[in-house]
Amino acid sequence: MKLFLRKIASYPAPVRLGIFLLALLLVWLPITTPIYLFFDDDPNLVAIATMGLLFVQFILLQRFWGKYLYRQPKILQQYGLIWTRKNGIELLDGLAIGFCFCWGLFICEGILGWVKFNSPSVSLLRIIAEGLLSALGIGLAEELVFRGWILTELERDYAEKAVIWTNALLFALAHFIKPLEEIIRTWVTFPALVILGLTLVWAKWGHSDRLGICIGLHAGLVWGYYILNVGQLFEYTGKVPTWITGIDGNPIAGLMGLVFLSIIAWWMRRKATFNE
Repeated sequence: MKLFLRKIASYPAPVRLGIFLLALLLVWLPITTPIYLFFDDDPNLVAIATMGLLFVQFILLQRFWGKYLYRQPKILQQYGLIWTRKNGIELLDGLAIGFCFCWGLFICEGILGWVKFNSPSVSLLRIIAEGLLSALGIGLAEELVFRGWILTELERDYAEKAVIWTNALLFALAHFIKPLEEIIRTWVTFPALVILGLTLVWAKWGHSDRLGICIGLHAGLVWGYYILNVGQLFEYTGKVPTWITGIDGNPIAGLMGLVFLSIIAWWMRRKATFNE
């Protein structure tokens, strides 16, 4: 068994990634299938429970993966998930950057008269707290998978340019695992997701391969929009076409969202280049 696992380490990166995903599904599906069958009356609870189990199993399988394939029992640290003061500060820095850029986008549109701000319709403090917890969970999970595991596997085999573009494209494509009609309706967000994927790789490379900045930046963008959207703090005035402010109300599906994401991308790329 150990010899077989060590042999997997010599396979090309796409094969290694595929084998891991298959193994993850084999341990996840038998546990989650009964949840889908017996608790289908509460879709939100089912989604939270099954995704939570998936992430826990991902962590456990990664530890096994690192120990027996690469002889790295602390594989999560190899991915950049290290519990240090510096990484924590970088997480907070990223959280502030992402949050400020998100709000900066809407404030800019408000000044231009494209957005009108409203008073909160529900408890704003509750939304702020819920949004922060949700955003940190999403940031941790997605960054550990994409800028941790997948990026490291690609870096074992490929040159820098191939690594960053493959990682960004996989990140964008993963957000389109949904019904065909939804893919068609939301395809305009693809370029922004690619830019965000590039940004987060540059962010990691610019901070000595630590994940804190990536988790914080990702979470900050999600948190900022969560407060605005769930709190119903804004509405578009319709003074400009939706391709400028965001098709279907999604800010990253518009020109302004692309511009603001490109600014963050330029900033992180400059920092990554400076630190080479």
